[in-house]
Amino acid sequence: MFTRRTVLMVMAAAAVVGGAAGSMGALAEVRAIAQATPPATVRLGLKGYDPVAYFTLATPTPGLADYEYVYDGVRYRFANARHRDLFKANPEKYAPQFGGSCAMNMSNGVRREADPTIWMISDGNLYVFAGAGGAERFRQDPQVAASKAANNWKNLKNTPSQ
Repeated sequence: MFTRRTVLMVMAAAAVVGGAAGSMGALAEVRAIAQATPPATVRLGLKGYDPVAYFTLATPTPGLADYEYVYDGVRYRFANARHRDLFKANPEKYAPQFGGSCAMNMSNGVRREADPTIWMISDGNLYVFAGAGGAERFRQDPQVAASKAANNWKNLKNTPSQ
C-alpha cells in the first residue's frame, strides 16, 4: 500500500538517482500505481472470491490481488483480467446482491456477512448466504425473498454487518 510518505520517499530517491528527467518518469509511475491501488479502508467483497466466476464457471473461485476493481465502495478480486474487464463493463450484472450480504438475512431485515461458497443465481442475479438453511429458505420463493431483501437493503446498506 502506498502512503503519501512512501510516494514522497520514492520521488526523493528518484530525483537523487535519476536526475530531473528520471524523477518525472518515476513520479508519473508512482502516481499511476497509487491511483490504481484502492485504499485499505475499502471492504473486500465476497471474501476475495471472483463474482464473475459464479456466472462463467458456475463455481466459487478465489480472485487474485493482481486483478482488483472497486465498485460501489467494495473491492472485488478476479481470477483473471478477462473477468475483471467483464465486471468493469457491466458491474450490475455480476456484483452480488446486497453488497454480498446474506440474502436471506437481508430478507428478514438483518445485515449479516455471507459465506461466498453458499450461493445461487436467480433471475440473473447473484445471491450469497450465511448458511445452507438460509439458502434453502430463499430457494423456496426467491422472488418474494429477493423483494423483501431489496426493500430492507435501502435502510441497511450503510450499516455494518453482524
